[in-house]
Amino acid sequence: MRRWFPGTSVGAWNDWRWQLRNRIVSPRLLAEMLALSPEERGALFAWNATDASGVPNPTSPLPVAITPYYASLIDPDDPEDPIRRSVVPVAAERDLFPGEDPDPLAEEHDMVVPGLVHRYPDRVLFLTTYSCAVYCRYCTRSRVVGKSQPRTTASGVSPAGHGHWDAAIAYIAAHTEVRDVLLSGGDPLTLPDTTLASLLERLRAIPHVEILRIGTKVPVVLPQRITPALLETIRRFHPVWMSIHVTHPREITPEMRAATALLADAGIPMGSQTVLLRGINDDVETMTRLNQALLTCRVRPYYLYQCDPVPGSAHFRTPVSRGLAIIEGLRGHTSGYAVPHFVIDAPGGGGKIPLLPQYVRSWNDDGLVLRNYRGQTCVYPDTPGRADTADRPRRARRLR
Repeated sequence: MRRWFPGTSVGAWNDWRWQLRNRIVSPRLLAEMLALSPEERGALFAWNATDASGVPNPTSPLPVAITPYYASLIDPDDPEDPIRRSVVPVAAERDLFPGEDPDPLAEEHDMVVPGLVHRYPDRVLFLTTYSCAVYCRYCTRSRVVGKSQPRTTASGVSPAGHGHWDAAIAYIAAHTEVRDVLLSGGDPLTLPDTTLASLLERLRAIPHVEILRIGTKVPVVLPQRITPALLETIRRFHPVWMSIHVTHPREITPEMRAATALLADAGIPMGSQTVLLRGINDDVETMTRLNQALLTCRVRPYYLYQCDPVPGSAHFRTPVSRGLAIIEGLRGHTSGYAVPHFVIDAPGGGGKIPLLPQYVRSWNDDGLVLRNYRGQTCVYPDTPGRADTADRPRRARRLR
C-alpha cells in the first residue's frame, strides 16, 4: 500500500470498493511491480489482456485483474510463486492441445435459458454475473468471464449482463424438481448488497427451493468484502451455503481467516473447492497444509478438481494419477475432514465423477480383501450381502 498506492489510508485499503476500483489491470503497472519473466512479459505485452486503461482486449481469452490486497501476497521476484502463477499470464496460454475446448463441461448444451444450467435432476447452476474480483488463469469459464469490465459505484459493483435473471427465475419457479440453486458466475459477491439481496429474495420466495449456495473466491482475494451489511443480507435467506475457491496455503492470511470467521459466525457453512494445479499445489505436503489450515478456518475441504481442459491450460494440468496419489497421501495420515473428494468434471457434460485410489484388492470366500493407508491387507467378512453371492444360500456359522 505504501509503495504502490501512496497516500491511501488504511480505511480506504480495507474498503472492498476501493480494492475493486484499484485492481491491477495494466501490463505496464504489473511490469513495475514484478520482475517479469520472459514468458510473463511475452503474454502481457504481445497479446495484452487489457490496455493501459483496463479495457479488455477482445482477442485475449481472459483479462488480467488482481486486487491490490491479493497482489500484496505475490513474491515480486519469483516467477514460480504459486499465487503469481495463478493470476499472471504466461506465453503457454497460447499453446493449444488436443482435447481442449472453450466449453469443456458443455454448459452451453445444458443451458435451458441464458445463464441457467440444468444438468443434475434437482439443482441448477445460476450464472449471475460474468465479472470476478480476480481472474484465475485456469478459469473454466474463461470463454465468457471478464469480457466487460464491471463499473464500481458508491454502492458496489454494477457488472454488465444480469438482464437474464427474469428468465432464469421464471424457469426455476416453473420446475418444482429444482430444490437447490447454486449462484456462480463470475463471482456473485462482486454484486452490490442490494442487488444480491433482491436476487436471494426472489429465489427464496419460490416454495420448492430449499437450499441456496454461493460459489465465490471473494473471501480469498477480496476478504474486505465480507462486511456486516453483507452478512446481514445473506443471513435473511438461510439456509445459505458457500463454496469458496482456495488454491494454496499462502492464501490463508489473517484477513482471510477473519472473513471466514465472520461467515461461519453468521451461520453460513463453507466448503472449499480446490483445483489441482501443476507446480502450485500438486504435492501431498502442500495439500495437507492447505486442508488442515482450512479446517481451522471452519471450512471443509470438499472438492479437489482435476483441472478442466480449457484452451491454454496444459501447463496447469497434472496427470490424474497425481491427484490419486495426493488423496492416498492424505487419507489415514490426517483427519478425514481434511480429505476432499477428488473429482473429474467430465468433458461433454458428464458431470462430476469421483475417483479414489484402489483400496479393494479382491473378493474371496473369506470376504472382501482391502488395503489400508499403511499398505496392510485386511479382510472384511462380506458374505451374505455380497452382490455376486447374494443369490447363493450360505449356512451361518454359530459362535461357540
